Amino acid sequence: MIRVFLLISPFTLFLLTGCWDIREPQKMHYVYGVGVDYIDNQYVIYLQFINFSNIAKSEKTSSDATPSEIAHAKGKTIEEAIYKLYRSADQEIYWGQMAYLLLSEDALKSELANSVLDTFTRFRETRYQIYVHCTSDSIEEILLVTPILNKPLDNSKLSTPLNTNTLEAFTKPVDLRKLIIGLNEPSHEVALSLVSINKNWVTEKENPSTETAINGVCVISKDGFKGAITNNLVGGNRWMTGQKNLGNITFNIGDNESNYITVDIEKLNLEVLPIVKGNQVTFEIDIDFEAILNGFKGNLNVNELEKGIAKKVKEEIKTTYEEGLNLDVDIYRLSEYLYRDNVKMWKRIENDGKIPLTKDSISKITINVNKILSGRKVFQDSVGE
Repeated sequence: MIRVFLLISPFTLFLLTGCWDIREPQKMHYVYGVGVDYIDNQYVIYLQFINFSNIAKSEKTSSDATPSEIAHAKGKTIEEAIYKLYRSADQEIYWGQMAYLLLSEDALKSELANSVLDTFTRFRETRYQIYVHCTSDSIEEILLVTPILNKPLDNSKLSTPLNTNTLEAFTKPVDLRKLIIGLNEPSHEVALSLVSINKNWVTEKENPSTETAINGVCVISKDGFKGAITNNLVGGNRWMTGQKNLGNITFNIGDNESNYITVDIEKLNLEVLPIVKGNQVTFEIDIDFEAILNGFKGNLNVNELEKGIAKKVKEEIKTTYEEGLNLDVDIYRLSEYLYRDNVKMWKRIENDGKIPLTKDSISKITINVNKILSGRKVFQDSVGE
């Protein structure tokens, strides 16, 4: 029996599972955000490494723990810049936690945008759920911004943009998957969220803090950066994305120029109908939603409110559309609506995926306010028919 055991035991060692190739989590640096700039004919890559010590813990965490660190390097290609960072890293760098990609306007120009996207779509550790944003501000400063009240970095606006969409859907977040689809379908243009630095947050009077803000969109195409639409000029974009909850609008009521009212909009439905007449195509836009009144004074008339809401929404849609035309951008992707509805007509008039558009291409905008809610009734002021 002893001889049998001696013969078998060496072979059983090969059947045991080992940990010789394990990747120990505590011995890796985790890339959470990536910024890409293009300066003096070189790519500048910024890697934001997240500190997981303050995340997913029930006990109190140390406020002194650094939430993240930023590393940057330059190279003739993105890959060269990344490998320069590898040489200075003291642990293995893991890309599977990457949550967002921030691109400068210079990095989006010309053929550079396709090169940047190609790098991250080909790499096996990155995912298609990565959110993509653009900025004209300093990428380094934006990556150094941390959420207010010492919240974990995985609650930042760049990595979880849908967190605030229930409050206001100012723009529609775009991930890597949607970006690739949008660039490959008519009109081969995509509007990314434009990120800036907001210095209106204050933690202490002598120590103001900063936060990131979405204040517009930048449009890219297969050929590169097309331009940006910011602030009040981009308001119409929210009505045309098909999102249900959109935030609010403010408009004037009556003859008094100082009598403004703010209305919340929700449960929106959008329909865009291409109208083909010969070789001409126009579009009719039909939008219906519910409105909720915030604070107001006096007794309001429903018809007056509906007219005011419809007028404001139409103005925003037209303003943003015309800003897009100034940039040679099909901001509402009207070309795709025709492509889906009448592909034969689209093929007849399209040029590089886009159809010719003018200010008159939107022939009709119909706004239907299905219901106006006045909220909780606390005062005697009311909304009447």
